[in-house]
Amino acid sequence: MSPEQRVSTVFQTLEKAREVDVIIGITTMLDGALEAAHVVKLHGADEETILAALLQDIGSYCPLPDNWRDIFDKDEDAFNNYEAGAEYLRKFGFPEKTCKLIESDILAKRYLVTNDPMYLDIFDDSEDSWKEPLSPEEMSKLEKDELFQQKVWIRKWNLGRLSDGPAAHSLDTYRDMAIRNMSS
Repeated sequence: MSPEQRVSTVFQTLEKAREVDVIIGITTMLDGALEAAHVVKLHGADEETILAALLQDIGSYCPLPDNWRDIFDKDEDAFNNYEAGAEYLRKFGFPEKTCKLIESDILAKRYLVTNDPMYLDIFDDSEDSWKEPLSPEEMSKLEKDELFQQKVWIRKWNLGRLSDGPAAHSLDTYRDMAIRNMSS
């Protein structure tokens, strides 16, 4: 499959988010993804980070990865759609940095909750896996990670969406960016 075909397949999967209604005042999940990518771009993020913002919820719409049982959090009785999305994107050759930023979403939420409990009021009450504060060991490990700042900031930027209406950009706005960043 060419990079163009792989991006088309992934974007078709993301199009399923158009059918999922309202989150935080945004019209659809797809509008939320487009708005998140736009905000991250406005903050001067690199293309791999912009793609992570755009594709962060793709695990909710993609086919189950072969290792889905490993991604199922038995303690929380929940499927980690961020890890599933990262695995899905790896199969299509998306940058490792993009995938790492996506799969760390729950960790970033837990970091924010640990450092500022007001985030408990911001995030969706239906999600339980992120409510537990990080242990000192987890905190230290995350803070030493080379992508630490981006992992936390992409989560904060996502909360700082600009509008309560449809996103100004279409998915095609990011097509060339995605193709440029694909591995062959």
